[in-house]
Amino acid sequence: MKPRSISHDLMRLILVGTCFVLLSCTILKTTYTVLKTTYTVTKSTLKLGYHGAKFAGKTVYTVGKYTFIVVKAPLAWPLTRSGLESIDGLSPKEAIKQGRVKTSPYVVLGQRYVPMSIEEARTYRQEGTASWYGYETYRQKGGHMTANGEAFDPDGLNAAHKYLPLPTFVRVTNLDNHRQIILRVNDRGPFVDGRIIDLSAGAAKKLGFYESGTARVLVETIDLEA
Repeated sequence: MKPRSISHDLMRLILVGTCFVLLSCTILKTTYTVLKTTYTVTKSTLKLGYHGAKFAGKTVYTVGKYTFIVVKAPLAWPLTRSGLESIDGLSPKEAIKQGRVKTSPYVVLGQRYVPMSIEEARTYRQEGTASWYGYETYRQKGGHMTANGEAFDPDGLNAAHKYLPLPTFVRVTNLDNHRQIILRVNDRGPFVDGRIIDLSAGAAKKLGFYESGTARVLVETIDLEA
């Protein structure tokens, strides 16, 4: 007697099952979490006089009564945010070198952030928690580079924001003591839940929350008039 043969349907089922197992073992998926912006926009716009001039490797901007000295950082300097993995699909320093930073998506510790457009930024206004950063730069030799390639000045009037274009000038008001200051947003952060802006140590001192570490603030973008 001849041995009974396996039916065609059973053979087909075995083949399909084998292919499924092989595919499930070989296909790798890479996903990023795209964080939605959490900002608020209004129709009001703050306008201030604006002037910029270049002097020996520096660009000096005057916004209202405030002066900002901007220096391009050497590419060899470390970033202020060590967790910044990519900008616009490139390594951070390559994106900075190519000038692909201003509104480009970027990845920090596996999470992808999408900045707002320049048009959206013009009427940005939001209340929330501010903190300050950069203490470690006081203790290290050399300098540090912000996410748009500028030399980080821990004593300057600088700030970091997750979604604003780089750079953007903002007015920050400490809602606890009503102090106000104009800042240049040139870095990314803070990446702590519930915080909307990170200030340099110098800016935190001027707003009166250096010792406490955080403050309740109002952040408003400025429309510059040349």
